[in-house]
Amino acid sequence: MPRAKYYFNTESLKFERIVVTFRKRFLRILGWLASAAVFGTIVLLLAYSFLDSPKEKQLRRELDEMTIQYDLLYQRMQLASAVLEDLQKRDDQVYRVIFEADPIPAEVRGAGFGGINRYRDLEGYDNSELMVRTSKTMDKLFRRLYIQSKSYDEIYGLVRQKSELLASIPAIQPVGKKSNARLASGFGYRIHPIYKTSMPHEGIDFTSPIGTPIYATGNGTISKVEYNGRGYGNNVTVNHGFGFATLYAHMSRFAVRPGQRVNRGDIIGYVGSTGSSTGPHLHYEVIRNGKKIDPINFFFNDLTPEEYEQVRMLASQSNQSFD
Repeated sequence: MPRAKYYFNTESLKFERIVVTFRKRFLRILGWLASAAVFGTIVLLLAYSFLDSPKEKQLRRELDEMTIQYDLLYQRMQLASAVLEDLQKRDDQVYRVIFEADPIPAEVRGAGFGGINRYRDLEGYDNSELMVRTSKTMDKLFRRLYIQSKSYDEIYGLVRQKSELLASIPAIQPVGKKSNARLASGFGYRIHPIYKTSMPHEGIDFTSPIGTPIYATGNGTISKVEYNGRGYGNNVTVNHGFGFATLYAHMSRFAVRPGQRVNRGDIIGYVGSTGSSTGPHLHYEVIRNGKKIDPINFFFNDLTPEEYEQVRMLASQSNQSFD
């Protein structure tokens, strides 16, 4: 039983018992509950504001880890960008120079993005700046890599073309050094063996015994095989492409047919003295874009510098040609 409570009534000068009605008791309980609810709410708000729940702590740790990984990714992309920049410099200043290609313009390599905001979905977050910066760097890096890849594809094509060019340019002597061949007359004005006057000699003459093998001086296709009792006599013309052609005259017999593909060093015929010839020899010409040029400048593949200088001196002598 709860203790009875009394109060002193000043009017009756007596102690009277305090009677608590149900309504007062209800209101008192209700006030206590309200106070408790308000206090509890304040405590919860303070707890949520300054204290993390286990779930929040886990999410915060994951967020911190993600931020660290973003920073590491950004640093790695910066390193990759530096490596790519070095490749771009080599491409523009070395590879494209070697193969005579124009450098890629800086505005193309810059690979900027304009127009609409491509990163709108990444805005409005605590780490939006980090995410947008990383995404922009990655997009630019991929774009630059794509441009560099296309550049290397172009360089590869130029390499193939250049290798074909180097293999096609006439670059060896048409008769071997071990065949007792001797350069007898060079390019330019020479004394004609029949008319005994100075006339243009548009090739060089190699004296050699009849039947000495004659070699193609570069890769190409046989464009003409001609039997002729006058002028060049029996002669062969090789089309090397890239504007180059070579002519081999006064042959005794042929070893090729028109349209045949030949490589540098293949035998295409044999030394003779057919046509307007005063003795067994090979008359050899180099034609570039329809113009006959001095073949002496194209013997760099199978002669040492000393041998080339000796041949050049022999070719420069003003003597009598053989045709």
